[in-house]
Amino acid sequence: MSSTEQRKAYDDGQKTNDVGEGGAGGSSGGGFVYVLSSLATLGGLLFGYDTGIVSGSMLLIKPYFKLDTIWTEAVVSGTIGAAALSSIFAGICTDVIGRKKTIMAASVIFATGAVVMAIAPTAIVLLVGRIIVGVGIGFASMSVPVYVAEAAPADIRGRLVTLNQLFICIGILISSIIAGSLSSLKQTGWRYMLGLGGVPAVIQFIGFIFLPESPRWLVGKGREEDARQVLMKIRNTQNVKVELEEIKEVVARDNKIKEEEGNFTLGRIIKTPHVLKASLIGSALMLFQQLTGINTVIYYSATILRMAGFGVDQAIWLAVVPNAVLFVATFLGLWLVEKLGRKLLLLISLGGVGLSLAVLAVAFQLAAFNSPPVNITEVFTDGLYNGSCNTKYSNCESCIDDTSCGFCYDDLSRGSCLPVNKDKEELSLIGRCQYINQPNNSFHFDYGFCRTNYSWMPVLGMVFFVFSFAPGMGPMPWTINSEIYPLWARSTCISISTATNWAFNLLVSFTFITMTENITKYGTFWLFSGVCILGFIFVLIFIPETRDKTLEEVEQLFMSTSVRAQKQTEMEIYNVRMTEIEHQDTRF
Repeated sequence: MSSTEQRKAYDDGQKTNDVGEGGAGGSSGGGFVYVLSSLATLGGLLFGYDTGIVSGSMLLIKPYFKLDTIWTEAVVSGTIGAAALSSIFAGICTDVIGRKKTIMAASVIFATGAVVMAIAPTAIVLLVGRIIVGVGIGFASMSVPVYVAEAAPADIRGRLVTLNQLFICIGILISSIIAGSLSSLKQTGWRYMLGLGGVPAVIQFIGFIFLPESPRWLVGKGREEDARQVLMKIRNTQNVKVELEEIKEVVARDNKIKEEEGNFTLGRIIKTPHVLKASLIGSALMLFQQLTGINTVIYYSATILRMAGFGVDQAIWLAVVPNAVLFVATFLGLWLVEKLGRKLLLLISLGGVGLSLAVLAVAFQLAAFNSPPVNITEVFTDGLYNGSCNTKYSNCESCIDDTSCGFCYDDLSRGSCLPVNKDKEELSLIGRCQYINQPNNSFHFDYGFCRTNYSWMPVLGMVFFVFSFAPGMGPMPWTINSEIYPLWARSTCISISTATNWAFNLLVSFTFITMTENITKYGTFWLFSGVCILGFIFVLIFIPETRDKTLEEVEQLFMSTSVRAQKQTEMEIYNVRMTEIEHQDTRF
């Protein structure tokens, strides 16, 4: 790459080895940038751990606190709602106190929330802990991509930002293994599961004590010498004069615009057509990421497997399978992102996700249509049972959809729908299944699920889902959002897109169980599959390819022809100035 090409990133102050402005170039500057990115993306691990651990822990928390559907969804979704709100304020924090301190604050908040959840004496305190954790996740999910993008060279920028998704998957996998290991501790296992989430937060906080601040932020605060030292450390070179001048150029220009137009960034975004367009597209991409239903599969993976016909302990351990596939498939995304490009990877991913959701829908549809019938004439020792459970429902599927009923059987060809013993949900309140723990009793009592011959299909669908999602729809929305905004709008636009992500995450996670109860399990997954078709069309039409482009070139993709021509003229003047500075630097 020529020196002229290296200086193409006029507006963002990008250069081949300019980490301060998003790293548009080709030299990684040694291994320190990977150490920096790995410690930063521990924030992703925190998110992944909390995401995965709630799946297994809720199967123990729900009977412990006797939670109904609304409370179950509230405990799962409290974190997401808090993350959606806090991610908006995180953008302000990254600009005011810096990227580094914002990430460190997120670590402290998350660790505090983990402790509160672990000692929670009531469901209300547990919900408070979930909300505190959500604030930490909201701060980390917004600030980490900004911090990493400003440290990464262009040729590995997609890979390093995708590293955040890899750490999310590592967190999910670790959480499912821990959940399976502690699932036998029915009374206290969930406390250990939730409390252990504070460990990576402490590690991240300690690690960040030794990491530098973003050079761009330092220049913006007038700390040019500190920025110089940081650049030399990250780039592993003493020759950073040109890069520093580029950063100063951008900061000076931004400050001038602020003086002329005011310091209201959101208003400036609205009045700048190509930035507004990029913001709308970036937020829409986050919307589709969530409306494909990924977090129903992650948050409720054990619950979905239980719906498919597996017992509690089996469901918790089986959740390890899709989570392990998610982890492995993310490496595929790291390898393909710079080979296939962002857009093609998104299209392939959406196609696979839509097909796998169809498999899940068909699996639950077959199970529902072939559900064992209810024997309404069964006579018990205390006479014929004529309660609403046994007279109202015709098969196991309709029986267990009523949370006050369960299916009692010794032969899957038929059974009885009986009221549940709320103190011991594995027993019925009446009939033979109230004695299933006694010798010579061959009866089983299924509460909340029906055993079928199609239980393997949801496992297959979930595995195919995460395998398709991990390389594309998982990391690419974050990667693209870290690339498509100019420097002055980056924090605000990423805050908006992150808040959009969390808002629709909240919508899906808070309504999933309710949807399965009202439009059936298979209807819910058919709905998600239909959203994938809309997402595919959206990506095909609106998402440009950003591979191997400097951040300034990416910005131009959203400009009109006239504005792009004006930017080209400004860039030529800028390149002349940078060439003069470079020649001055070589003479010394």
